[in-house]
Amino acid sequence: MYRIFMIEDDEGILNAVRERCKKWEMEVFGAENYREILTEFVKRQPHLVIMDIGLPAFDGYHWCREIRRISNVPILFLSSAADNMNQIMAMNMGGDDFIAKPFDYDVLIAKMQALLRRAYDFAGHMPVLECRGAFLNLENNTLQYGGQVIELTKNEHRILSLLMENKDAVVSRERLMDALWESDCYVDDNTLSVNVNRLRKKLEASGLSDFIGTKFGVGYYIQKEKDGEK
Repeated sequence: MYRIFMIEDDEGILNAVRERCKKWEMEVFGAENYREILTEFVKRQPHLVIMDIGLPAFDGYHWCREIRRISNVPILFLSSAADNMNQIMAMNMGGDDFIAKPFDYDVLIAKMQALLRRAYDFAGHMPVLECRGAFLNLENNTLQYGGQVIELTKNEHRILSLLMENKDAVVSRERLMDALWESDCYVDDNTLSVNVNRLRKKLEASGLSDFIGTKFGVGYYIQKEKDGEK
């Protein structure tokens, strides 16, 4: 079943789309917090995003840009702001299609199905891990945080992906070294320490202080959210 993330503050439209999508084996989720759209996107891992332009807090263009930093998931704009300039803006920001309100629900379903076919007959969207507002792209060596894109080395990316995949547990040094060996990276105990320390400095320079914790004699873990950090 395809998962659809609908960023639309009109409950009537949201519920109507949700009901019509059920018979086509598409599950529709609405946005819960319009200031945390990116976090909800990662949590839902949708196959398609339907995006309004006029939204509480930040507009649809903002969230389209943010999603495009971490994912190639299809984005369909659905808005009453349908003049040529807004449609051009939507496409330039990374949208894949645009439907003007008021709209025909059958046309919407047909366009959704077309986008899903094009996207998933060939490849899925980028898998992403999130923790404390940091978004790790698993298909390239980048981490996004606070609007910045942080370039990581192959070793740093592998270390961080293991820690974020297991963010509620301590990952042993042995497991980290085994994983780096499997990815053809030569690493011993001292090399691992050097890589972790270098990664910590890179994260701290980008505002992610105390992101990686140490359990001495055991391994590393992702620190819980700091007091006062959003």
